[in-house]
Amino acid sequence: MQFLARWDNERLSATTRGIPLVDGIATDDIGTRGWRPSRGDLALPALTLDETAFAANRDLFLRWCRSSGVVVAPHAKTPMSPELARSLREAGAWGTTVANIQQAAVLLSHGERRILLANEIGGLAAGRRLGALLSAYPNVELHAFADSPEAVATLAEAARVADRRELSVLIELGAGRAGARDRAAIEATMAAVLAADRLTLGGVAAYEGAVATADADETLRAIAALMGCTVEAFTMVRAAAPRLPLILSAGGSAYFDIVARALAPGAQADGNATIVLRSGALFFADHGIYARAFTALDRRGGLLIDGTHHSAAQSFRPALTLWAEVLSRPEAGLAIAGFGMRDASFDQGLPVPLRVFRDGVEQDGLAGRLSVTRLNDQHAFLNVAPDTPLAVGDIIAFGISHPCTCLDRWRVIFGLDADGVVRRALPTQFG
Repeated sequence: MQFLARWDNERLSATTRGIPLVDGIATDDIGTRGWRPSRGDLALPALTLDETAFAANRDLFLRWCRSSGVVVAPHAKTPMSPELARSLREAGAWGTTVANIQQAAVLLSHGERRILLANEIGGLAAGRRLGALLSAYPNVELHAFADSPEAVATLAEAARVADRRELSVLIELGAGRAGARDRAAIEATMAAVLAADRLTLGGVAAYEGAVATADADETLRAIAALMGCTVEAFTMVRAAAPRLPLILSAGGSAYFDIVARALAPGAQADGNATIVLRSGALFFADHGIYARAFTALDRRGGLLIDGTHHSAAQSFRPALTLWAEVLSRPEAGLAIAGFGMRDASFDQGLPVPLRVFRDGVEQDGLAGRLSVTRLNDQHAFLNVAPDTPLAVGDIIAFGISHPCTCLDRWRVIFGLDADGVVRRALPTQFG
């Protein structure tokens, strides 16, 4: 299957965005070239990852998890980079989360062996596809979501095709997206799992991000209600599986502190349950929705780590930068930069100019006089304050909002060291 392809010994060329006009360069050799995006060494636009910031975000969040008595299985859908998924696991993540069978196949082919399949996958044909994949990895620990007897039947088919003795099923509670909506649906889903020969109750799960609204108080009430239903469902699952180790899972998203506090008492009282968050985008942070989320978290008290409060807004650092060149200054007050909707996320806010470089030298004060007003396919329209000496050929570093819908536009992102030099290429594997 195509999505099982590996990047081993891959050679990248000018057909890969960001790569200069070279005949071909192995991914392992990228870090030997001394390329700096600020100097124009990359073919722009290009997306880079500040590896120091990413590592700091990783270590900070894992410290918070340990202090809060939870674990994390980072959602791989954000970068779909096996290298980054492995780095998170090696640093202490409990496992990896995926959204579909294709993502599971990519992560399994790169050595991941504990996976949350945090979504329903469809009907019996999908079950057979999952079963075929699992048959190639008989020792993988996989926990899959179900919110109906039909979803359970799909997973039973997967277990049959894979000839697995047991497949763990998490009963998903939901509001605003998938998930069982009431006690009757929970009971019906549980009964289907218990009646299936090859399935076992593995716990409960929910995704709180789907209930968020523009009203902060309403959002908190909706999350509290969903977490209450999740705890109630966990009690039902525990009664049906009195001795099994169980999972209590939530998305984490922008509300990881809230869901951890809501689920902790039940897990602690149970004594044989693990709270598993699925946070993924926060490891990258951003200059938009996550920056706002961290500010809101600080209003709730910030990060409590081993008894000490830390500011989330000051501690998490944006790690992604989009680099583009000024293509045109066609009229006063307007500049056209060489990136667009094919290169950057825009669903949760437009990119933000951060720094401007000319011939590799930063032009202090210029970025603050620019703003992105709109995008089309491959052009960004920038409002330029009067008398701003922005010139054609200047290179602008932009911060983005919403890492998930930015990273999926890129076949390769470039890891930068603390000096802004490219140290490696990180291929992505979006289906």
